[in-house]
Amino acid sequence: MRFHNKVMVITGAAQGIGRQVAEQAVKEGARLVLIDRARYVHELAHNLRQQGGDVLAIEADLEQWQSTEQAMSEAHLHFGVIDVLVNNVGGTIWARPFAEYQAEQIEAEIRRSLFPTLWGCRAVLPYMLTQQRGAIVNVSSVATRGVNRVPYSAAKGGVNALTQSLAMEYTGSGIRINATAPGGTDAPARLTPRNQEQPGPQEQEWYQQVVDQTKESSLMHRYGTLAEQANAILFLASDEASYITGTILPVGGGDLG
Repeated sequence: MRFHNKVMVITGAAQGIGRQVAEQAVKEGARLVLIDRARYVHELAHNLRQQGGDVLAIEADLEQWQSTEQAMSEAHLHFGVIDVLVNNVGGTIWARPFAEYQAEQIEAEIRRSLFPTLWGCRAVLPYMLTQQRGAIVNVSSVATRGVNRVPYSAAKGGVNALTQSLAMEYTGSGIRINATAPGGTDAPARLTPRNQEQPGPQEQEWYQQVVDQTKESSLMHRYGTLAEQANAILFLASDEASYITGTILPVGGGDLG
């Protein structure tokens, strides 16, 4: 029960790694705020309440500052405290060589995989500074070194820099700020694909190159599981990691990114 009576905010909670973190955290006593722009977040909240969890679900577009600020305010108003923030929003939208990206696609990738973490940290800090305690875990990626995802790689490199700079800036505040860097992860198909376009043969070939490179870069030559990713996130969020801050923890089977 590492999170008994602690309030944990999880962004991108409706599916994938975020959902796994929520399902495991509630079993360890966490009171949860689940934030996602997809309506599925309410389904998950209902299921966790059925298991006895104290759960608030919020629909919000975390690519936008005002929406993020409002979501954090609602979370704090509901529970009176925010002990842990897991910034999990992000993910590749397109997979293609950099020369094939259009300008608007590059901007969309950065908005998707950097700004929700940037805004999330900025919105939660005033509450944690007032409390003089808290833990932030940002979900980055080992894809800071990879093929066919340069804008995504740049965004996650930004998450790494943000994590380390914030940890240095707020040392002594009682707030720990870390990140995990997941490698390839097996997960069910997304309920709403990030890319709504039907991929053609060329797009499928480019994506397969990503899969092949990801497995080759891992010393274990496999994808991880959702539980393996959630375990690392929850460790950094817990008091077991009380002497760890400013760290990017690779969770990629030996791929350091």
